[in-house]
Amino acid sequence: MGTSLPILNQAMPENPAPPKPAVAPPKRRACRQVHVGPVAVGGDAPISVQSMTTTPTHDINATLQQIAALNAAGVDIVRVAVPRQEDADALVAIAAKSTVPVIADIHFQWKYAMAAIEAGCAGVRINPGNIRKHEKVKIIGDAAKQAGVPIRIGVNAGSLHPELYKRFGGATPEALVESARMELAYFEEVGFDDVKISVKEPSVPLLIAASRLASANFDHPL
Repeated sequence: MGTSLPILNQAMPENPAPPKPAVAPPKRRACRQVHVGPVAVGGDAPISVQSMTTTPTHDINATLQQIAALNAAGVDIVRVAVPRQEDADALVAIAAKSTVPVIADIHFQWKYAMAAIEAGCAGVRINPGNIRKHEKVKIIGDAAKQAGVPIRIGVNAGSLHPELYKRFGGATPEALVESARMELAYFEEVGFDDVKISVKEPSVPLLIAASRLASANFDHPL
């Protein structure tokens, strides 16, 4: 049986095809920049990585250990949940000892946002659907302005104001963006615009649509 052998001395073509060009990265939109501690977010800054702890925040040692592990894995910013007073009380120690900037995720109590700012947290996240008293939102914005602390307006489809559900017929991209716009207006009334914006929706297509709509309407980092 014959055996075909490779041709070792085969001549290379005189004009080989040029290599395919690398895929260009998507063009980033121009937006303002905020600083979460030393980490720049938005503008021409590199995309930062943020994660969230799963420990009870009031368990200071466990929370700091998890923050350190996240930092070792490459995380730039860490968010911690603050649903209770004991969690708010722990923020002073956590913010002081954390190896990365800490953002306090406030659920319902506006006073916990004030405590986070006073504790030295690098940022605060509030949900417009949970803190509905406009005057309290303005107080938070004024305190953040004085302290130089950025705020993330974190709109969540599951907790939109009932009026927005009624007006837009559900948690549509337009409803999510309008919620962020309304919250931003309260901050602007006290001269505070050091803001990031996020719109959260379980449906991935709706999440993408809402994010694109937010990108078209705001010059804040998303």
